[in-house]
Amino acid sequence: MKQSWRVLVRGSGDVGSAVAHRLFTGGYGVVIHDLPLPTATRRKMAFADAIFEGSVMLEGVQAKRINRLSLVRGILIDPQFIPVLIGDFNRVMEKLHPHVLVDARMRKHSLPEKQIRLAPFVIGLGPNFTAGQTVHSAIETAWGENLGNVITSGSTNPLEGRPVSIEGRSRDRYVYAPVAGKFHTSLKIGDQVSEGQEVARVGATPLLAPITGILRGLTHDGVPVEMKTKVIEVDPRMEHPQISGIALRPAKIAEGVLAAIQTWEANHVH
Repeated sequence: MKQSWRVLVRGSGDVGSAVAHRLFTGGYGVVIHDLPLPTATRRKMAFADAIFEGSVMLEGVQAKRINRLSLVRGILIDPQFIPVLIGDFNRVMEKLHPHVLVDARMRKHSLPEKQIRLAPFVIGLGPNFTAGQTVHSAIETAWGENLGNVITSGSTNPLEGRPVSIEGRSRDRYVYAPVAGKFHTSLKIGDQVSEGQEVARVGATPLLAPITGILRGLTHDGVPVEMKTKVIEVDPRMEHPQISGIALRPAKIAEGVLAAIQTWEANHVH
């Protein structure tokens, strides 16, 4: 019966993909929506490349870009894969009429619009959501003992702190676009880079590897990016870097989303 519940996940990055994966394996009919050219970096840990390549696998689950919105409701009757849509969001909402909407875009520095009336149950992930006002429930996404907690009243923690440290490297593992423009790279995730090596360019501006290691995150070649967009991540672990699969933090967030939906079902669905 769960497959009759349609869930729309906004965002094809590593967090949105972990959520979609967990709900799909839990028996829900899941659809992902994103922009036509997403800036996601951890593409081996996400479904984002389905938008560029047409199809992609993540831990045994397939996602496919679907260009005809009219096909999606039929696919969800007995879903064999997760449909990924890049059309107009409002049109997707009109056609799909999801029971659950999950905003997993993880837009840390922008205030999400009020979405509480868009679906019977709306969940927001990360900072800037207020449960009971802008969404029905929110999920804590900051590292710590509250990671993955379901918040039914009030706000998630504000954006603060440093990224988790890997071998003593935290924020210095990342490169952010110093200017707006088109991102170009000839490298791929999994490539080894040396500190100071040119990894990519935004327009004519070269972007250098901040440390020596393995490319864990890399925005897709040819994608336009805004200034301050995260575009490169280097994992300093030369022997056993984690560049693919679902990581611990997205997995815990996904479990929180599943718990929130199950609670909603128990309380409101008869």
